[in-house]
Amino acid sequence: MKELVHTSFFGACAEARPRAREQKGDDGHGRTKLVPSGVLSACASDFAIRAEDLCVHFGDTLAVDRLSLEVARGALFGFLGPNGAGKSTTVSVLCTLRAPSRGHALVAGFDVAREPHEVRRRIGVLFQDPCVDDRLTGLENLKLHAMVYGVPRKERTRRLSEAVALTGLGDAIGRSVRTYSGGMRRRLELARVLLHEPEVLFLDEPTGGLDPQTRRAFWAYLAELRKRRGITVFLTTHYLEEVESADAVAIIDKGRLVAQGTPASLKAKLAREGDHADAGLEDVFVHLTGGGIRDEQASGRDHVRGALRQRGSVR
Repeated sequence: MKELVHTSFFGACAEARPRAREQKGDDGHGRTKLVPSGVLSACASDFAIRAEDLCVHFGDTLAVDRLSLEVARGALFGFLGPNGAGKSTTVSVLCTLRAPSRGHALVAGFDVAREPHEVRRRIGVLFQDPCVDDRLTGLENLKLHAMVYGVPRKERTRRLSEAVALTGLGDAIGRSVRTYSGGMRRRLELARVLLHEPEVLFLDEPTGGLDPQTRRAFWAYLAELRKRRGITVFLTTHYLEEVESADAVAIIDKGRLVAQGTPASLKAKLAREGDHADAGLEDVFVHLTGGGIRDEQASGRDHVRGALRQRGSVR
C-alpha cells in the first residue's frame, strides 16, 4: 500500500520537469515566477504556505472543514491532531496529491490546484512510511532521486557528495538499503528529499518507530540543515515534545482548526483559562481535542490511495 502515494507523487514530479515555463513576477529570492491571482496573492512572498477556507470531501464525509493557516518562510511549523482529524488530508492537498473541494492554497508562492507542477518542483516530502528502494544501495537511491527531479548534470556531483556527507553513513552508502537500520534509512530519506534543494519540506510523522537516541540525532541533524539552508519545515507528529521549539503550531480536530499560535502562547492561554499554571503542550492538546480514546478511522492517506487506484494513476 505504501508505494501508491509514493509512486504517484514522484511520477508527477518527473512530469513537472519538462513542463517548466517562463514566469512573471518575483518570488522574493530574485527568481521570476507567476504571481497567482485571487485573495491569497497579497503578501504571498512572506509565506511559504498560505491556505484559506480549505474544504475536502470524501463522499458525504467532510475531512477538512474551512481550514485557513499561514506558515512563514523558514519556520518550523507543527501541525497536530488526533487520528482521523484531517492532518494527512491537508498535507495531501498542500503536496498536490489531492485537489481541494473548496478554497485555495499557495505553497512556495504557487497555487496547489492551478500550478501543481511548479509546487512539486519546490517541495520535499518525507512520508510516514519508508519510501527508499531497499533493492538499491543508498547512493543509487540518491542518484535516482537526482535524475527524477532533473538536477542539472553540472550540479549533480556536488549535490550527491554533499548528500552523502549529510547522511553520515560512510561506507554504508554503497551497501544495499536492506542492510540498514531504521535510523540509517531515515537519514538517507532526509538527505534524498533535500537533494533537489526544496524550499518547503513536509515531514509526516518522521520519527515514528525510531528509538529515543535516533530521534534525538534526527532532530539535531535537521536543525543543522535548517540553519544552513533556511528551508521551511511543515511537521505532523504525535510526539508533542518535537514541536515545543516550533515557531508556530496549529491543532486540527474533526477537520477544523481549533487553535493556532506559538507553543508558549497556547500554554499561556490554557493557564489563564483554568488551573494549568504548569501546563505542557500535551495538556493543551488534550484540552482542545478531548481525553477520550479515538477509534481509528480511514486516514486521508487511505482515501488518497483509493482515489488514485480508482483513477488508474497507479497500476
